[in-house]
Amino acid sequence: MADCNDLFQEFLGKITFTDTDNDLKTGKDAIRNRMYLCPVPELFNDLLKGLVENEKRYGYPSCPCRIASGDIEKDVDIICPCYYRGLDIEEYGQCYCALYVGKSIYNGEKATKSIPERRPMEKQMASLGFSDEQETEIEQVEAKFSNRRLLYCKQCGYTVLRDEPPYKCPICQAKHELFAEIVVVGGVKTREI
Repeated sequence: MADCNDLFQEFLGKITFTDTDNDLKTGKDAIRNRMYLCPVPELFNDLLKGLVENEKRYGYPSCPCRIASGDIEKDVDIICPCYYRGLDIEEYGQCYCALYVGKSIYNGEKATKSIPERRPMEKQMASLGFSDEQETEIEQVEAKFSNRRLLYCKQCGYTVLRDEPPYKCPICQAKHELFAEIVVVGGVKTREI
């Protein structure tokens, strides 16, 4: 089987990268920036197929792991290599889709994994076709539920999402003082209310 980097060089010859600002980089800059390409052949090939499909569909190779709008002005930040690649590799050792990886993943010391999305929510919503009005409505609904906390009964383990603990646990009848909040900070921790 051909080396992944050879396949990528072949891929670069088959598509036309759109460069509206003359500062978008092609995949060839992985070497210049001391980055590597995905060492897992199946994943690598799937990502390349996604880039080729997006090139055919939109006229530019948008990230295969993100939803593109079809409007290059809205999607310029997710044209491969995307704007978020450098920060993702620095922080997580790979870009969002794992096409570009750091040395530790390339050498097999670490595996690729899902990483958080850096693309701003308003750009994601625009790609999905939501207008500013619809986005505001969604934010209002989210705000309505933002005071809710994940609570559990220390006696029986009953878990509920509410603003305040119930007066009594519906399972074991424990009083509300026996409820604690589950707080996620770098791992799961609990604290009493």
